[in-house]
Amino acid sequence: MEVAELRKLIDRLVSLSKESETVEFKENFHSKEEIGERISSLSNSACLLNQPYSYLVFGIENNSHKITGTMFRSKSHMVGNEELEVWLLNRLNPRIDFQCFDFEYCENVNLVLYKIPAAENVPVKFLNVGYVRVNSSTRKLIDYPEKEKQIWKNELTERFLLNIALKNLTLSDIPKYLSTETYFDLMQIPYPSNLENVALRLKEENIINEYDGLYAITNLGALLFAKNLSDFSTLSRKAIRVIKYKGNNKVETERDLISNKGYAIGFPGLMEWINGQLPANEEIGKSLRKDVRMYPEIAIRELVANAIIHQDFSVKGFPTIEIYSDRIEISNPGQPIIHSDRFIDEYGSRNERLSDIMRRMGFCEEKGSGLDKTIFYVELYQLPPIKITVQENRTIVTIFSYKALNNMDKSERQMACYQHACLKYVSNEKMTNQTFRERLGIEEHNSAVVSRIIKDTLEANLIKDDNPENQSRKYRKYIPWWA
Repeated sequence: MEVAELRKLIDRLVSLSKESETVEFKENFHSKEEIGERISSLSNSACLLNQPYSYLVFGIENNSHKITGTMFRSKSHMVGNEELEVWLLNRLNPRIDFQCFDFEYCENVNLVLYKIPAAENVPVKFLNVGYVRVNSSTRKLIDYPEKEKQIWKNELTERFLLNIALKNLTLSDIPKYLSTETYFDLMQIPYPSNLENVALRLKEENIINEYDGLYAITNLGALLFAKNLSDFSTLSRKAIRVIKYKGNNKVETERDLISNKGYAIGFPGLMEWINGQLPANEEIGKSLRKDVRMYPEIAIRELVANAIIHQDFSVKGFPTIEIYSDRIEISNPGQPIIHSDRFIDEYGSRNERLSDIMRRMGFCEEKGSGLDKTIFYVELYQLPPIKITVQENRTIVTIFSYKALNNMDKSERQMACYQHACLKYVSNEKMTNQTFRERLGIEEHNSAVVSRIIKDTLEANLIKDDNPENQSRKYRKYIPWWA
């Protein structure tokens, strides 16, 4: 940082009403150990508050914020035969890339500033002890287990969302890269009258950050609101891709779309484009007729939103929608954090920040209610059961086009039965021969066909009797194996 930038930063810091968890002032140097403890506490506090940096400044009175200057010189201070900076680095674990600046604020007034990066996933310790700021005091981290747990809880993909995608921006640069209007429109909030208030709201959402008197766009902000993801070098490979093939394999590509807009900006247009590629069907099963899309739009929407939300940002790749003549495959990088058999009744997301803001903007359902809605519409359209495939670095959800029961294999019939039992259970109901028969569109006189599928599914341990003592086959009820 240049001296002019450092002076500007000092002016901003002393304008604060008081010291905080990420800013500490000292008039003079007291001990090398004190600096080590402060670096540990300020780094850990920056992590907890999702700030990229904290600051320790020598030469400023901590109560009045009066700039007094200091005789301390960090660059020339020695500890035995070691430079102070090296001595500190060797006693911090993990080592963090803090920066130290000795500079003249004004004539004959010298200051020392430590710019300390936030801890990442692991608490920063000094001499094997972790510290944290509590209001304006430094405390041992071990005395605040919830704060320590929160630092460990900031997993790699969650931290990824808070990392900086583009920095060194002025306030007027933000609307050049982000569609700020989209955020306020989707949140149904009036657009502020000035950019300062726009920035204030976006900072609260961790869409942008402010530091050193400048602004930065986070990965979260860019992924959602970028006018063009190509403006962000680390995110250009996270754009959603849609591929339509001519047949039921990848031999011939008919159309290929890469959505370079942020997810929130591009989602409506993306869904419109996808739906425009889907064939209509004059008859789907026995309940839907005449120019109905082969696939339920709301189910596709939920699955695309889920692919965006649940992707693992530590794994290479991007959300992909592949349209074949007989199916749609919607996939995202990474493996799920819960078992695929429990998608319908359990909820788990590695990207809580992303999922929270997308729900509030109306792109997907409340926690845990997305897949049951998908299965509901799959059943309404009398389509085969959805298929969930977990690969080493990818999760794929497949919706198939209409297929008569006679053309479904045994495993498909069992999965249809299991998913129907799950849907009924989360709806506070129980599956019966009749409900499953209605799901398949089978006439009552063919109920024996349904009974055989239920029997096979019981033997596969995918469902179980709700009341094993009930001997009446007609009134027997079934629940998922995990219920």
